[in-house]
Amino acid sequence: MTKKAWFLFAAMAFIWGIPYLLIRVAVRDLHPGQIVVLRTLPAALLLLPLVLYRRQFSLIVKHWRWILAFGVVEFGIPWYCMSTAEEHLTSSFTSLVICGVPLIAIFAGRFTSAHEKLSKRRIAGLAIGAVGVGLLVGLDLGHGGVASILLLVVVCVGYALGPLVLQTKLTDVPGPAIVCGATGMVALAWLPYFVTHLPRHVNSETWQSVAVLSVICTAVAFLVFFALVKEAGSGRSLVVVYSNTAIAILLGVVFLHEPLTVGIVLGFPLIVAGSYLGTTATRGSGDAGVDSYLFIDD
Repeated sequence: MTKKAWFLFAAMAFIWGIPYLLIRVAVRDLHPGQIVVLRTLPAALLLLPLVLYRRQFSLIVKHWRWILAFGVVEFGIPWYCMSTAEEHLTSSFTSLVICGVPLIAIFAGRFTSAHEKLSKRRIAGLAIGAVGVGLLVGLDLGHGGVASILLLVVVCVGYALGPLVLQTKLTDVPGPAIVCGATGMVALAWLPYFVTHLPRHVNSETWQSVAVLSVICTAVAFLVFFALVKEAGSGRSLVVVYSNTAIAILLGVVFLHEPLTVGIVLGFPLIVAGSYLGTTATRGSGDAGVDSYLFIDD
């Protein structure tokens, strides 16, 4: 990848490594559906002036069906499922399961026009990263129950399908318009749930968590992610979840006192190695191409 792509990759690793900790804090006072609204509505309102200034609102109206579809599979369903699961699972374990996203995306991509060529090096990177995840599952698998784990599988499927919708159906829509439209429609869909489940008490730590989730981990994060996809391709971009996991586990151990297992210590180097190999290509492999679609209107 280019230096710009590596910078964006590092930024995404941090930005999407912290939500697991923040969600774990937020579910102490808020229902999962409320967290979805508090993540999406402020993000939509923040991006709306930019969309109006660039005269892109008409694109949201024109492509609203696929923007809504993207919002449902990327925000609406996954964020509810993840918040529900984190009521019972540690943030560390949650991040481990989400590492299945690149593998699901590669499988799903085989059936679409978005599929990218995979070199032996990238396949090896994915495999090494997966082994690292396997070692990291030294955490208590049975702690949260099968139902919570299945909810995270739903999250993985949604996160894998989202980029495919972007790459095949929304190639002509700039990133700010997509995020603004998707978060806005998801927020409106969840709004009735929000107003009928108002919390009795929310502490300042929870409000701070949802503020960061909305502004940094949603509005800013997806614009950076679209830039990363533009620079490096969707397949490489999704491998960022391996690095997310490392950061999420560190934060969980330090701030939530979650267990530091032998699997974590052994898995970290493999996750880093898998991320590097999975996002780079050997010279002459023909696997270094950048996707032709643009998400950011420079």
